[in-house]
Amino acid sequence: MTEINHVLVTGGGGYIGTVLIPMLLADGYKVRALDRFFFGRELLPEDDNLEIVVEDTRRLAPEHLAGIDAVIDLVAISNDPSGELFQDATMAINRDSRIACAKLAKAAGAKRYILPSSCSIYGFQEEGVISDETCPTNPLTTYARANEMAEHGVLPLADDTFCVTVLRQSTVYGLSPRMRFDLAINGMTYGAWKTGKLPLMRDGSQWRPMVHVADTASAQKFMLTAPADKVNGELFNVGSAANTYQLGPLGEIVANRVPRDVEIEWYGDPDHRSYRVAFDKIEALGWKASKTAEDGVDEICAALEAGTTDKTTKTITLEWYKELVRWQQIVHATELDGKMLAL
Repeated sequence: MTEINHVLVTGGGGYIGTVLIPMLLADGYKVRALDRFFFGRELLPEDDNLEIVVEDTRRLAPEHLAGIDAVIDLVAISNDPSGELFQDATMAINRDSRIACAKLAKAAGAKRYILPSSCSIYGFQEEGVISDETCPTNPLTTYARANEMAEHGVLPLADDTFCVTVLRQSTVYGLSPRMRFDLAINGMTYGAWKTGKLPLMRDGSQWRPMVHVADTASAQKFMLTAPADKVNGELFNVGSAANTYQLGPLGEIVANRVPRDVEIEWYGDPDHRSYRVAFDKIEALGWKASKTAEDGVDEICAALEAGTTDKTTKTITLEWYKELVRWQQIVHATELDGKMLAL
C-alpha cells in the first residue's frame, strides 16, 4: 500500500489523542486533529505539522478527509456512565459518526482506517475463559454496544485498497495531558495518594485487563505501517498478560507504590464480574506493551507531587459533560441576541 504521511485523528483532544498525536508528530507524520475540544485546545503541542479542526464528527464532510492517507478514529463519548446518561449522543458519535468517517475516508482515497474499540464488548465471561478475537461478544452497556456496532459497520469496507483494522483496547491507565481520574488504576492511585485509603470491592479475585495509555497509542501508530495482509479486516485485542490483574493484588501494587502509608478498605458484597483477554494475535505481529501498573502509579504520583496534575471536575468525564450542559443552560437562559453584558 502507499506510504502513510498524513493522518486524521478524530477525538484528538481526548485522553488517548493527546498522547498519540505527539508520538505521530515525533515520527514525522502530518496530523489533522479534529475534535470539539471539550477539555481544552491547549493540550496539544504547537507544531507546523499539526492542523487543528474544531468540528463535531457528526458533521463530518468530504473536505475533512481531503489529502488524508489514514484515519485513527478515536472520537467517542467515553466510559459506561457517560454512555448511559447520553445514550443518543453515544450512538450517534461512537457508532454512526465512525461508520460515516470510514466511508468518507474510503471515498476520499485514504489507504487505512483504524478503529479503537474496547474489550468491554466481551462483557463478563465464565470463570477460566480467556477471550480471544474469535470469542462471542456480550456487550452489556450502551458504550460497549455502540463500539460493537461500529466494528460491524466499518469492517465490511475493507478491500485491497482500503485497510480497516479494529483494536479492542483493555481498560486504559496512565498519565495524559487530558488526565482522567475516572479510570481504575488512575482513580485508585489518586485516592491512595490523597487520603491514604484505597477502597476495593470484595473479594479482590476479579480479573481485569489493563493497558497504559502510551502503549495503546503506540498500538494505533503501529497499525499505520503493519503489513496490510496481516491486519486488513482484522480485530486485535490490545494489552498484555502482564497487565491483566486481579483487583486485590492490583490494589496492593498501588498501595505499595504510593509514597505514603496506604490502607486497603474492603467494601460491598463479592463482585463476581470478571474477565480475561488474550493478546497473542497482536503480539505475533511484533507489538508488545512496554509498561505496567507500577509505571502508571509512579508517573501519576510524580505529577501529583509536582502539582502538574490534580483531580478536578474536568478529570471526571461524566461530571465534566454534565457541567458543560449546565453552563449551556445558564448561558442560553441569560443571553440576549447571542450576547451577555455587551449589547
